[in-house]
Amino acid sequence: MNRLKEDILTVKKHDPAARYALEIILTYPGLHALWLHRLTHFLHRHKLKLIGRMIATFSRFLTGIEIHPGAQIGRRVFIDHGMGLVIGETAKVGNDVVLFHGVTLGGTGKDRGKRHPTLLDGAYIAAHAQILGPITIGKNSKIGASSVVLKSIPDNATAVGLPAKVVRLNGKRVEEENMVK
Repeated sequence: MNRLKEDILTVKKHDPAARYALEIILTYPGLHALWLHRLTHFLHRHKLKLIGRMIATFSRFLTGIEIHPGAQIGRRVFIDHGMGLVIGETAKVGNDVVLFHGVTLGGTGKDRGKRHPTLLDGAYIAAHAQILGPITIGKNSKIGASSVVLKSIPDNATAVGLPAKVVRLNGKRVEEENMVK
């Protein structure tokens, strides 16, 4: 029950349209996807992978959010709207992460083993951002809408563009010639 309460408070914290607990429980597909993911991840870890994948497929049909049962997701994660969001098998999502609709935490197709991104605590990923490959998005970093991230981003950075480049680091604007690569 504590985890359920924490989930509801997370939605209230991030969404000013969230009014009360029953509304959140009944109408937030991001929350439904996370709850079903907890079940599928448990099954995946206990070698019941087919059943886990079947429930994950049902969850995708129900919510429009695809989370592979093998993905590791922390606490107080908030998925806003969520439609079209994809989280791959070896992705790791830290605590207090915010993800918007259309985000992909995917692979590039050329990696083996760990092939999906890691998002550290407090990462904020705007709509339709594509984060691809076994890279890391640093603590409290922000990724702008529709950015394509192919390289790791340091802590406390803001990255935008195609391909994404760091434009702010530790609250200060990064000049073009000094950009972190």
